[in-house]
Amino acid sequence: MSAFAFQDLTVGYGDGAPVVDGLGLDLAEGAVVALLGANGAGKTTVLRALAGLQPARAGRILLGGRDLARLSAEDRVRAGLSLVPEGRSVVVELTVDENLRLGGLWRHRPKARKAAVEEMYALFPALDRRRRAAGHTLSGGERQMLALARALLARPAVVLLDEPSLGLAPKATAQLLGVLRETAARTGLTVLLAEQNVTGALSVASRGVVLSLGAVAADRPAADLAADPALRHAYLGF
Repeated sequence: MSAFAFQDLTVGYGDGAPVVDGLGLDLAEGAVVALLGANGAGKTTVLRALAGLQPARAGRILLGGRDLARLSAEDRVRAGLSLVPEGRSVVVELTVDENLRLGGLWRHRPKARKAAVEEMYALFPALDRRRRAAGHTLSGGERQMLALARALLARPAVVLLDEPSLGLAPKATAQLLGVLRETAARTGLTVLLAEQNVTGALSVASRGVVLSLGAVAADRPAADLAADPALRHAYLGF
């Protein structure tokens, strides 16, 4: 059984035609899967529907064999599914430490929460150096690290990331994606990574799935996808 899967996912806005129509993927435990495609391909719509932020017209969302499709967004988080949305969503009025403690509030008892926060500081040394800094003073890379650390504090089984490298310098992108790959390998975390930074995404993913108009145009090992110039030119623009 897959660690995480969705089947026949159909999502649209209002009364319009579906943006995503009958999409299905299976993700193994510990896999990092890159969800690729041009703007408008449906990547963000897929992640929002999986997280419960955009209603799906149809489909099943299976985590450990349990169907989450009828659960609220909050209950999906409690079931082990976390979304890090585009835009580095942190509470800018709070410090780094306050953001992290807030992220682990419902999952951990006080002593365990403190240990979990320290684990995040070990994982992201740049945040450790900015513990008392307010969120609005952080760089883009630091904010993205903080958003990811908050998601990981909930001890999810699956993390959905939407454009984590958007607006980041190459060094910050490489550091962030490297932490993501190491965490998945060490803990068995399953990651679905929607990215337009195709090179970066394929460098950490084991598999790449290319969306075109809400449907799967290709589903290949990441190395094969990166090495196929015809496919890259047709769907990924490089």
